[in-house]
Amino acid sequence: MEPRVKREAPSITTDLRSDTVQVPSVIRNCSGIRIFGKRIKSLIFTTDIAIILNNDADAVIAVYPFTPHPAVIQSIANVSTIPILSGVGGGTTQGKRSANISLFSEAQGSLAVVVNAPTPIETIKQIEEAVDIPIVCTIVTEYMDIQARLDAGVDILNVSGGKDTAYIVSRIRENFPDVPIIATGGPTDETILAAIDAGANAISWTPPSNGELFRRKMDKYRNKEKERYMQEHQGLTIEEVENLEEHKD
Repeated sequence: MEPRVKREAPSITTDLRSDTVQVPSVIRNCSGIRIFGKRIKSLIFTTDIAIILNNDADAVIAVYPFTPHPAVIQSIANVSTIPILSGVGGGTTQGKRSANISLFSEAQGSLAVVVNAPTPIETIKQIEEAVDIPIVCTIVTEYMDIQARLDAGVDILNVSGGKDTAYIVSRIRENFPDVPIIATGGPTDETILAAIDAGANAISWTPPSNGELFRRKMDKYRNKEKERYMQEHQGLTIEEVENLEEHKD
């Protein structure tokens, strides 16, 4: 029997959706994490509504450096066409409030909730009792007690260790070979692959800012206008046309 040939998936888009923010293709090399039947490999790390509505990631990880608020979760849920992992605090916001926000996130359709690194074990337990969706715990250093968090109800680890991310992932994987791990991918294909090789099952990726995306679009518009002008003037720039006109005078 001949081996099956892996076929590339057909890609369909339109002119209006051609500017979609695309996650790095190397993320497809990871195994993914299957949550309630949905396989998640790439997570876009943003709370920008426009970017959430225009990207090709498998899910959005909506964590932000402010006190979690139901209005933010609801706003993202209203526009997102992909699963949401919602931040529910754990630093300043703890205890019953985090549990209540977790319950609200579940009611809004969140696929999982994300707690910050300082989250007390007792808060994790309260969230575990409140919701039926996975708890994702952010890990920022190899010195954190992983086992205590897993025992309290954490289901997935979200490793965000800056330049040490791949190293932290590898240490966790040595002691917890089966725990699902999301890891920040960093700025390049090489850093993403390093996290995957270290044992990450899924990668979170930070998209360009709204300002950077606008800059790229403005550059595109400028180049297009320049090309149009030169086509109409036999390949000459505006300065060259003005010089010719001066000599004619």
